Amino acid sequence: MQGMTKQPWLVLLCLAIMAPAHAALNVLACEPEWEALTQELGGDKVKVSSATTALQDPHRVEARPSLIARTRNAQLLVCTGLELETGWLPVLVQQSGNSRIAPGQPGYFEAGALVPRLDVPARVDRSEGDVHAAGNPHIQQNPHNIALVSVALTRRLAELDPANAAYYQARQKDFAQRWEAAMQKWEKQAAGLKGVAVVEHHKNMEYLMNWLGMHQVGTLEPKPGVEPSAAHLSGLLAQLQRAPARMVLRAGYQDGRASQWLSEHARIPAVVLPFSVGGDERSKDLFGLFDSTVQRLLDANK
Repeated sequence: MQGMTKQPWLVLLCLAIMAPAHAALNVLACEPEWEALTQELGGDKVKVSSATTALQDPHRVEARPSLIARTRNAQLLVCTGLELETGWLPVLVQQSGNSRIAPGQPGYFEAGALVPRLDVPARVDRSEGDVHAAGNPHIQQNPHNIALVSVALTRRLAELDPANAAYYQARQKDFAQRWEAAMQKWEKQAAGLKGVAVVEHHKNMEYLMNWLGMHQVGTLEPKPGVEPSAAHLSGLLAQLQRAPARMVLRAGYQDGRASQWLSEHARIPAVVLPFSVGGDERSKDLFGLFDSTVQRLLDANK
């Protein structure tokens, strides 16, 4: 005891070493755009990964053991919702046994519920293909939706980790300022795309087109989720000969054969868009995603 009183700093040092550090909040995102947004808002206070990549169809995901393990350890699950993950997420959460991230719990965050939705069907008829009853789920294609989600996601991070609430709020404020400036830049660059007619592979570019004032005149899929047939493509080509489109769009994860066929026969550019963070070399974060998307559209519209 006498030695301890002579060297109190040593006791304090030992206690500091033994005390557990504040662990980063463990976050699992369903898609890369939400991983990127969580990282923007959470900085070094979060540990975040994505269940999918930009080169993977977000409708279809295999519940691998490594993914189940990440789900089991997650304190927050950030997903699109709107039935985008309905084919795999409920099974994944069930297999993980992690009740903290079940729908209705604070650890479950659904981005799609926070934004104005497009393509909400008056009635759901499965004979029409993969129709989402809650509306089109591909909301990340409009940067204004990202801005809306960032506000609510910041609140959720602060709720789950109140000790770092001020940190999250400061990062959201900084992100919002940079994001607003970037949106103004993109909208100025893309002004010439307003009114441009396009064909898309799947109905997953609606939010992008709505944002930029473009419009769709056909899809390679005869119905959502149904692969293009030769008869459908021929009919689409005949339609474009009467009312031309400027380009045919697809996401990086989609098969390029149908869009290439239409490109060659209709003599319009086939444009591959990154669709999410990581979809091409330039799309390393959310800012790069829209930099690349806008530039690819402009290049095709020359």
